[in-house]
Amino acid sequence: MLKRILVLVLLCPVLALAQAQVAEPAGKLTAETIIKRTLEGRLGGVKIDGVAKTPYLGLFEVRMGSEILYTDEKMAYIFSGNIIDAKSMQNLTEKRLQDLSAIKWGDLPLASAFKTVRGSGKRVLAVFSDPNCPYCKRFEKDLAKVDDVTIYTFLYPILSQDSHEKSKAVWCAADKSKAWSELMLNGTVPAAARCDTPIDKNMELGRKYRVTGTPTLVFANGERVPGAIPAEQLEKLLTQNGK
Repeated sequence: MLKRILVLVLLCPVLALAQAQVAEPAGKLTAETIIKRTLEGRLGGVKIDGVAKTPYLGLFEVRMGSEILYTDEKMAYIFSGNIIDAKSMQNLTEKRLQDLSAIKWGDLPLASAFKTVRGSGKRVLAVFSDPNCPYCKRFEKDLAKVDDVTIYTFLYPILSQDSHEKSKAVWCAADKSKAWSELMLNGTVPAAARCDTPIDKNMELGRKYRVTGTPTLVFANGERVPGAIPAEQLEKLLTQNGK
């Protein structure tokens, strides 16, 4: 059974917009701008990242972080849930979220990651990873089964200060890939070392793209996948998402 298909939520009186029309100075404000400003004010200053008109029933999408809501132009109602194409059964909301969360491969500062080449290295993958993340360790075990791939690992220590220290030790090691593999697969922590690292830049990069968990995977076509996935699924994504 399809769940949460375009659930209609009538705003309670406290938050109701009462179909209020906002004055439009000199007719210059677009419907998107009016909706954004009005909803932010009426919903207690919640930050709305963007508003865009959809091709569905005159609805507007309202983007807030990793969530999409929908409203009509008069802002009388808010729709929460997924819009499904009844013919293709494609989840249009999910597809839109994937498009919005995509990270263009060319925008990744690959110099801030260490590179591991396996086999021909013809496929590419970027991974945001924390050395203390148990899911990252599980993912590394599956990743070790994958061949013909070039992996760019962005050290992204979000769990603790210890994560930062271990990330620094990995980056400063003579062989970064080997140090990382030994740490994640065998629990061998590299010797502490001092050098310039891109870790702060990586943290800034993660905030920019709202990378809130590890591992986070980025494929050549920009698709982002959060969480550890098995080797079989990774192989499939690497193949279908190649440049």
